[in-house]
Amino acid sequence: MMELTFVVSPDKVGERLDAFLSNEIENSSRSAISKSIEKGLVTVNGKSVSKSYKVCAGDAICVTVEEPKELDVIPQDIKLDIVYEDDDLLVVNKPKGMVVHPAAGNYTDTLVNALLFHCKDSLSGINGVLRPGIIHRIDKNTSGLLIVAKNDVSHRFLAEQIKEHSFTREYLTIVYGNIKDECGTVDAPIGRHPVDRKKMCVTQKNSKHAVTHYEVLERLNGYTMLRCKLETGRTHQIRVHMAYIGHPVAGDDVYGPKKVIKSLEGQCLHAHKIGFIHPISKEYMEFSSEIPDTFSDFLHKLQKMS
Repeated sequence: MMELTFVVSPDKVGERLDAFLSNEIENSSRSAISKSIEKGLVTVNGKSVSKSYKVCAGDAICVTVEEPKELDVIPQDIKLDIVYEDDDLLVVNKPKGMVVHPAAGNYTDTLVNALLFHCKDSLSGINGVLRPGIIHRIDKNTSGLLIVAKNDVSHRFLAEQIKEHSFTREYLTIVYGNIKDECGTVDAPIGRHPVDRKKMCVTQKNSKHAVTHYEVLERLNGYTMLRCKLETGRTHQIRVHMAYIGHPVAGDDVYGPKKVIKSLEGQCLHAHKIGFIHPISKEYMEFSSEIPDTFSDFLHKLQKMS
């Protein structure tokens, strides 16, 4: 068992306990936090409370993190596009259409199934039985680079870089419309949609700080190609932020217009570049990958029309 401790600052007073902890603990979900509270794994000032408890300034919150259960996800011999690998980590180029880790109703053919076959027992266990080695995620229909930790030391070191916003993450995307400025920043908190729980939205309620920087790479016929740099890494962040400023990602069937560009097979979004300090050598490393065919075909079509 591992314990995490937090002290509530004055600006967090009045937040629900489950919301507070889901904001404080990286890569955590509110539902998982709620289950931990119900199990008695969370205490406030040494006492068990309900998930709806409203935190007070100075509250000392202790979270007991359960040891990962024995892994029951099946390793599968699925070809991986490995950009870099050593004893501590690997960088993988995930194809569009592949889910990163198993979830309810989807326990096979994910990146994790492939990693378990390739790495055997050499994956960190910090994120539990369904997400071994996974430090950050990209959506099923987003392609591009992911870093995977082979041990807990590497996992913690890399996760801290993400938390401190020193981890480079650049995306390429094509969005609807002609963005007025050559560059800009969207600084808007993201939380779960109040009605559709499968969606995220910009909201002040039970949300997390979210910042996306963007710059125009090319202006096309009714579209704009952007480079987006993540300062934070919230669920669906770029997709939500672009829709929020009136320029949803092309092909996005969740946050975009109802008439979807089916040839894109999902959102036109590619995790193009990642950079980080290696957990052992302490050297800065950076990797990039080319956009997939669906993205390049769409881009070339728009260029011919422009």
